[in-house]
Amino acid sequence: MPQCLATYYYLLTIIRRVIDPPMKLLSLFALFIAVAFILAAGYITMTKTKIVNATASAGFSTLSNTSDPFLNTTITAPAGNPPQVNGSLRVSISGILYPANLSVVLDNETVGTVTPVLPLYLKVSEGNHTVMVCDNPVCEEETVTTRFGRYTTVDFSDRLLKDVKFPNPTAQPTAQILDYCRNGNVVSVYVEFVNPKTTDHTISVDLSIGYTYIDGRSHVKLGDATQAKTELLVKAGQREIKQVDMFLTDSNPILSFGNPVIEDQKVK
Repeated sequence: MPQCLATYYYLLTIIRRVIDPPMKLLSLFALFIAVAFILAAGYITMTKTKIVNATASAGFSTLSNTSDPFLNTTITAPAGNPPQVNGSLRVSISGILYPANLSVVLDNETVGTVTPVLPLYLKVSEGNHTVMVCDNPVCEEETVTTRFGRYTTVDFSDRLLKDVKFPNPTAQPTAQILDYCRNGNVVSVYVEFVNPKTTDHTISVDLSIGYTYIDGRSHVKLGDATQAKTELLVKAGQREIKQVDMFLTDSNPILSFGNPVIEDQKVK
């Protein structure tokens, strides 16, 4: 700008000396136009310079600055967790001939049921898993390894047939003594009643216990036995446990007693 003003005053002095008065007005007008163009050109130049400087200060550049290590750093986004790969698992009890609908437990979580005619198909994560099939209190367990693109099959038929006594259509209703304990002159006997049939049945048993004691009058060792009779209605395919109290002699000290036995049983 100072150079433009100096040029303006210099031209004005020359015109005043050279041009005659009639031409002064026209000359001044021409001089004004020239100065306007000069000022406009200077303003445009200054504006472009400011824009370029602002762009540079903001960090934009069309050239690669290899001296700055940050400009040549490659930022890699975290890859994240890979997608889960699943394998196929087939659980069956196809070797069992009687009707059954058993629970399947996978890694301590119930995931479904299985029948002799309908296996259970599962999609599980690749790796090791614990599989269980439970029939009432009896649970059979196996550890399996699943792989992507493969079927892993586990069948529990043989183990269930070996460990589970019922339901079994070829078996008969029965009773058995599980345990017993004595408290004074009373022996408590725990009898299990088993009904493997598809219909309800009443099972009755006759129990007997032999024991020895000292006779209070003669002080002689004597022997005797006590009997008890009990019965129970057992639903189809179920088992029940019943406590039966058997009383020994009341007036004489007991020396010993034998194991309780089932003398007879009947099914209705």
